[in-house]
Amino acid sequence: MRLPCQDAFATARGEAFVATADNPSAIYYNPAGISQLDGLNARFGAYSIYMNPRYTPPGANQNTFEIENKLAAAPQVFVTYSPHELPLSFGLGAYAPFGAEVAWPQDTGFRTIATEARVTYLTLNPVLAVELAPGLSIGAGATVNYGDITLEQGLLRTERPFDNQFKFSGDGWSVGSNLGLLWKIHEKVSVGGSLRTASRMTAEGQTDMEQQPIIQRTKIDAEAEFEFPLIAIAGISFRPTPAWNIEFNADYTDWSCFDEVLITQRTQPPFPVARDIPVTLQWQASWMYKAGVTRYFQSGWHLSAGYAFNENSVPDDYYTPLAADMDRHFFSAGAGYKGKNVAFDIAYQFGYGPDRVVTGSRPSSTPGRFSGQSADGTYEFTSHAVMVTFGLSF
Repeated sequence: MRLPCQDAFATARGEAFVATADNPSAIYYNPAGISQLDGLNARFGAYSIYMNPRYTPPGANQNTFEIENKLAAAPQVFVTYSPHELPLSFGLGAYAPFGAEVAWPQDTGFRTIATEARVTYLTLNPVLAVELAPGLSIGAGATVNYGDITLEQGLLRTERPFDNQFKFSGDGWSVGSNLGLLWKIHEKVSVGGSLRTASRMTAEGQTDMEQQPIIQRTKIDAEAEFEFPLIAIAGISFRPTPAWNIEFNADYTDWSCFDEVLITQRTQPPFPVARDIPVTLQWQASWMYKAGVTRYFQSGWHLSAGYAFNENSVPDDYYTPLAADMDRHFFSAGAGYKGKNVAFDIAYQFGYGPDRVVTGSRPSSTPGRFSGQSADGTYEFTSHAVMVTFGLSF
């Protein structure tokens, strides 16, 4: 659900960018970095991904299932301004730090556990950076976030012969902050760190349920509270010569905030659906380790490559196919050009998750009667992504 890819140059480097942060996307990666920019700068682009999680039920000779819509995209825009007469830099970013769209077929065998989820999460992020001394900067900003969330599961093991489902959909706003530090401790070494605070959002909307012929289609006003995680990143950049930049980052996401979500309905729904529905997740904090290298050429062109390893955050106990989480490896490469007034970057990213066998899982939520199904089985993951970013300087 987290989307760390917000700039093609950074993505080509495996997202190892917090100690470099030398273009307007630093608003996201490390707001202190915008102090390195002069005048007015803008950077905009899009991250496009083909994502293919797969599921095979337990037992021999089972079919493998794939999600229905494998394509997704997320745009981003960053603008910075650094007045020449002040040691201050201002920035404004608009991007999607989280997002998901997963819809499984109805005959997977875990229909009553989960069938579909959609998360749209958009952030407006004004920031201010101050150069405290040559090579030492700090930055901070506010994050104003809009979220729209849909969760759906079946009430019965099969879709036919009787239509049946339970769905919650709602949207809301939240406010958080992000902080950054960038310090060039040596002409060849820089260190950087950034922190994005957790943000709590109350999604107000409705539930939509049906279980023919017992429950006619019913909609009830409802709400649920979601807390999106704290993220902390630290990194070091080594430049043995002006032509090379090698960086390593350690990235921590506190997914433990996704522990239990309570869907509260304003009125009592028809039997057997409960009024208050707990969704037990028990996700765990996890680390992402990122390494990248860039080779710069005198012509203004550069080539980059990177690798990231992302730890699993979802335990077997309440495993949800809507996350289909596992340890994942991401390999990336890209090229770009930086001129006096124009910049361009393109990156390709390949993602791979080794088979994960889930056993002993229990349903996260049971709005109707317990069906006896589980999310047990084997999950796999591959992805292909392309990111393109354009920059302008004035």
